[in-house]
Amino acid sequence: FFFFFLLCQCFLLVLENRNKTTPTTPVPNRQHINCSHHQLSPEERRLLDSIAWPETPRLPVPISLNTTSDPAHSTFTILPVRAGGQWHVGDELEALIQIGDFQGRPKQYGGDLVIARLHDRTLSAGVVGRVVDHLNGSYTAVFPLLWEGRAQVEVMFIHPSEAITVLHRIDREHPDRIQFKSIFRSGSVSETSVCNICLPPDQPLCNYTDLHTGEPWFCYKPRNLSCNTRMTHSKGGIKTMNEHVKSSTVKPEPAGYYYQGAWQALGGAAVRQFNNASSISQCLTDKVVHLYGDSTMRQWFEYFNTVLPDLKEYNFRNNRRTGPFMAVDIARNILVKYRFHSPPVVTGAIFLTNELRYVANELDNIAGGSNAVVAISVWAHFGAFPIEVYIRRLQSIRRAVLQLLNRAPDTLVVIRTGNLRALTLGIALTNSDWYSLQRDKVLRAMFSGLNVRVVDAWDMVLAHHLPHSLHPQLPIIKNMIDVLLSYICPPKK
Repeated sequence: FFFFFLLCQCFLLVLENRNKTTPTTPVPNRQHINCSHHQLSPEERRLLDSIAWPETPRLPVPISLNTTSDPAHSTFTILPVRAGGQWHVGDELEALIQIGDFQGRPKQYGGDLVIARLHDRTLSAGVVGRVVDHLNGSYTAVFPLLWEGRAQVEVMFIHPSEAITVLHRIDREHPDRIQFKSIFRSGSVSETSVCNICLPPDQPLCNYTDLHTGEPWFCYKPRNLSCNTRMTHSKGGIKTMNEHVKSSTVKPEPAGYYYQGAWQALGGAAVRQFNNASSISQCLTDKVVHLYGDSTMRQWFEYFNTVLPDLKEYNFRNNRRTGPFMAVDIARNILVKYRFHSPPVVTGAIFLTNELRYVANELDNIAGGSNAVVAISVWAHFGAFPIEVYIRRLQSIRRAVLQLLNRAPDTLVVIRTGNLRALTLGIALTNSDWYSLQRDKVLRAMFSGLNVRVVDAWDMVLAHHLPHSLHPQLPIIKNMIDVLLSYICPPKK
């Protein structure tokens, strides 16, 4: 084995917001912002306890960079091979990671976000490592050895523990750090107003809470128009905060690995390769595929629409980002549909807000059955909100999934997890990989024990040699679709 070491660190540098306020964009008083809307249930408390992150010792303010984790002073060591003198396929390889600070001193506490993989570009092979935090500045990365030949160990340092402490506090204290707005229009009169899940009641509000799911959404009431004249939804901007700073087992076991560029499942259903339009069309014949969620699920619709020449999209002048979309292969009786989830939606202007519908409500309106496939991906737009908001959205979707499976048990339901992404300064603040990881844990716990299947996008992105991206590149999407189609059309025993 040959080993390669890479540590990359993302710093948070958040500047104070000094934007002037206008009548249509009031700045909320954070002391009165409440995203909870009701008391935590026992399940919600258990979920929050299950994702608790190791605490960082109380640090001076401002934090000195000298005492924070520094990748340049951090190392890892491959632990000695067991008796026998060499590794074999089926063994486990362990690497001991020691984090140091900017003065070169070993850290004495844990809580850093460290991820790892074992890979070989020549074989197009890769697998995620299980990272264990020993809470004393050291970590162990454990890799299953699944192929014969060479491999490299790659350790990535995403956030120091001190930054995660700040991210956690930002999550609690700034639930409004992404703003939204809507245009209200009646005849020639129009007004723009701020909207969000979390708005203080310091002025009249329009309440758009969904009556069926209970999902809250509010806008400040326009001065001269009624609440039912709301037309559009769009992202209004990102609030900045005054912070300046230069985490437990990340994941229990890898879900699979790549070999020769193809994803192989570990401990689950075998994965077939669907390498041409004919095999995909044959699998989807007489099927209705319902795709719900964010733009990472839209990628699946776009894949089908691209690789299946007989699948014809019907474009109803919809928003090209949020849809809804529909494509049909009449000869094979294939229908593929896609619909975005309801707010929060961090994207450009959506001109008809009634096209944004809650996934739970959509699930309640489908019959299901052996010809129905439902795939759900809801995660990417929730990183900037308190975790309780995400938990409650998943609870409403889970209730709808259970009702669907009760009335049509042979419906195939597939959940796509979140994935790592490229981290810029702004993304680290609003949708850091740490936020995604916390929500990924909640997602898995929420659907554990249900008759649903999982496409593990987190592992599939981390194990691949391609760079991390919110929207994974085509080779990764192709492997995700192979997993999905293998659930629909499993290989014969």
